[in-house]
Amino acid sequence: MTPAAAPGAGAPERGPGTGAVLTLGVAVTVPEPYGSAVQDARAGLGDPQARAIPTHVTLLPPTELAAEQLDRVRAHLAAVAAAHRPFRMLLHGSGSFRPVSPVVFVRVEEGAQECRELEAAIRSGPLARELAFPYHPHVTVAHGLPEPVLDLAAEQAREFHAAFTVSGFTLSRFDRDEVWRPWETFEFAEPRK
Repeated sequence: MTPAAAPGAGAPERGPGTGAVLTLGVAVTVPEPYGSAVQDARAGLGDPQARAIPTHVTLLPPTELAAEQLDRVRAHLAAVAAAHRPFRMLLHGSGSFRPVSPVVFVRVEEGAQECRELEAAIRSGPLARELAFPYHPHVTVAHGLPEPVLDLAAEQAREFHAAFTVSGFTLSRFDRDEVWRPWETFEFAEPRK
C-alpha cells in the first residue's frame, strides 16, 4: 500500500519544494476491551485527544519521514519484529511525569523490559533519532489537563488492570485531521517450542 492509499489517510503533507512528508509513530496497541476503557476514561476527564489516539504503549514517538523512505522503514520494522517474540504485558496502577510534563499514565508492570528492547531496536537505522526525554513505557490516561483533573485521572488509574499477550506492534500515521490511524501491523516471530 502506498502512503496516499492507506485506509483513512489524508494526502501527505508537503513542505516548500520538498516531497511528501509523513508523521509516523510505532506502538504496542492495547487490545479491547482495555483500549476503549482508557479512551472512555480520557473522554470522561475532558481530554480532547481521547478519541484521536488509540490506546497504546509508544515505541517510537511522532517522527517525520520523507515518503520515499517508507519502504526502507517498513523493511526495518519487519526485521525488528522478526527478531522478537511475543511477551506478556501487565498494565496496573498509575504514575505521572509531573512536574516535568503534565501527563498521568497507567504503569507497565510486566513487559517494560521487552518494550525497552523493542524501542531501542526500532529507534535505529532509518528511524534513528534523539528523544526529548528518556524512554519510559507507559499508557497515557491524561495529558495537558488542569492539575485537579490530572489528580483525578491518577486516582482513577490506580485501579486499572489489564493483562494480555503482545504479539507485535503497529506503525501508525498522524493525519491532517490530527487523528492517529493504524497503518500496518508487524507480527513477532513465533514463540520458540
